[in-house]
Amino acid sequence: MGKRTERKLSLTGISSDTSLEELKDLAKESLEEGIHGICFSLYEDGQEPGDIISEAQIRRRMEILAPYTSWVRSFSCTEGNELIPEIAKEYGLKTMVGAWLGPEKDKNEAEMNGLKELASKGLVDVAAIGNEVMYRKDLTEDELLEHMYDFKRAFPAVQMGYVDAYYEFSHRPRITEASDVILANCYPFWEGCPIDYALPYMKDMYHQAKAAGAGKRIIITETGWPSAGGKFEGSIASEKNFLKYFIDAQHWSDSDKVEMFYFSSFDESWKVGNEGDVGAYWGLWDKNEKLKF
Repeated sequence: MGKRTERKLSLTGISSDTSLEELKDLAKESLEEGIHGICFSLYEDGQEPGDIISEAQIRRRMEILAPYTSWVRSFSCTEGNELIPEIAKEYGLKTMVGAWLGPEKDKNEAEMNGLKELASKGLVDVAAIGNEVMYRKDLTEDELLEHMYDFKRAFPAVQMGYVDAYYEFSHRPRITEASDVILANCYPFWEGCPIDYALPYMKDMYHQAKAAGAGKRIIITETGWPSAGGKFEGSIASEKNFLKYFIDAQHWSDSDKVEMFYFSSFDESWKVGNEGDVGAYWGLWDKNEKLKF
């Protein structure tokens, strides 16, 4: 971080009276200095999960992201998502590769087969088996653990874990034990936290997951703040809050050596159906692939 950023940071992050233009400058500075990781947003306007995504589209978006990040996280191993890790490697990036698990066994089998094929080619640095499956109640713990141990037996040298909210790892010790690495989603926004307290709250989320992991590697697999779309309890989505959260998160990640994947790279309109208006505004880039700052 530059000296200008250092001076303005406190325990709760960048000062809340910082102007919008200065926040934009500081956010750009943070991005250009490089971030640990970013979640790869695949879908353009009019697309959604289930659509087949082309190699050309993935390459275009990867080219935008590659100069700013060391890692890329994907969420699926089918429908074009399986091309993300190989293209990321061409750009010299490390990969967290996700197998999307849900209630349909045949789709889960296809996802796991895709993950294993990518791992066999050396394209998986960290395997993320399932994303918030327990939260959605799509599988039982035993079903999820079967997938996790199946992958671990096949690829013992590839670090593997399951992605869910930070608190699940203290609530579900069998999943925590099965995981080589703790993959925790940390969203102060979705817990109604006002922006001025979001940084210390995220730190607390991280340390709860770290305590549950009892010495295991901890990665924040998702955190972010929407730039528009309204509010959730005490959390307000706005351009200024989005910028402040990004700056604070990246400074903490850098200064405390916290592995963090920011959510997300590009705005995705389809997410409105799941999250309301804020769902469309989590990206650092807008839906037209223009950087917001």
